[in-house]
Amino acid sequence: MGYLKSFFAFSWDIIKVAAIALVLAGLVRYFLVQPFFVEGASMEPNFEDGEYLLIDEISYYFKSVERGEVIVFHYPLDTSKYYIKRVVGLPNETVEIKNGKVTIYNDENSSGFFISENYLLLDDITVGDVKKKLGRDEYFVLGDNRLASSDSRQWGILPKNDIVGRVWVRAWPVAKAAVFNY
Repeated sequence: MGYLKSFFAFSWDIIKVAAIALVLAGLVRYFLVQPFFVEGASMEPNFEDGEYLLIDEISYYFKSVERGEVIVFHYPLDTSKYYIKRVVGLPNETVEIKNGKVTIYNDENSSGFFISENYLLLDDITVGDVKKKLGRDEYFVLGDNRLASSDSRQWGILPKNDIVGRVWVRAWPVAKAAVFNY
């Protein structure tokens, strides 16, 4: 009888620990981290089709989105879809794409500056002639694979409210696992 009683006590302890772990995992998933599968070639070679990423959903409550960060967001023309792109233009800036170069104009650089894009392949150019003035809480995003990306050049400015979070961890494939610190 004592054996049966201790077995049930042990089983009850296991159930309680498992329930607490599930609740904590649910809270982390819902409020802090979201999984994301890369679909398509728009972010190659840095993020490839089928990669499994973890998205940090909480950082932007405490800090601003920064140029060069890779973010996941609701596609502005269909918010049921998620896209992944790199932030190029920040609020209140003007982004100009001309002759394959991206130029940023802002209060500190009224004559403009070319952004350093060392994450692009050497022969990758940014096609199209675009000039967009960003308002408060608006961003300009581009795919790293500029020739195969639907991004702010085509569909316009990204509102801050559509941003889900920044890419934090590449979990799959294991050989390319990484933590991203921008």
